[in-house]
Amino acid sequence: MNLLLDTHVFLWFVIQAPQLSKAIYHQIETTPVVYISAASLWEVVIKIQLKKLAADPTELAAKIADSGFQELPVSVLHTLALERLPLHHRDPFDRILLAQAHVEHLCLLTHDASLKPYGPVCQVVS
Repeated sequence: MNLLLDTHVFLWFVIQAPQLSKAIYHQIETTPVVYISAASLWEVVIKIQLKKLAADPTELAAKIADSGFQELPVSVLHTLALERLPLHHRDPFDRILLAQAHVEHLCLLTHDASLKPYGPVCQVVS
């Protein structure tokens, strides 16, 4: 199954952070298609503006292509899928990523254990 990386996993992958195990790096590197949502860059830009993250969003956007990842735009179908998601989790960025994973038949690779109630659409990395 192809992957959709959540924002943290994408950032950790880009900087080769130790938060991701060798097995997770291998999984990402060997999955045929890995997506990064436009919503993740939106989240990053907001965190930069709020001074919660120090990064260059243009550089991060370039890293999507440099890493061989595919950009996943947010579509009307993705937003409509939000209505069918139970409210286990209220973070709007996580919810749109979940909706995208459902609609596109992707596995969302996330660090957020609170997304476990959404079932097999999520793989929580430890």
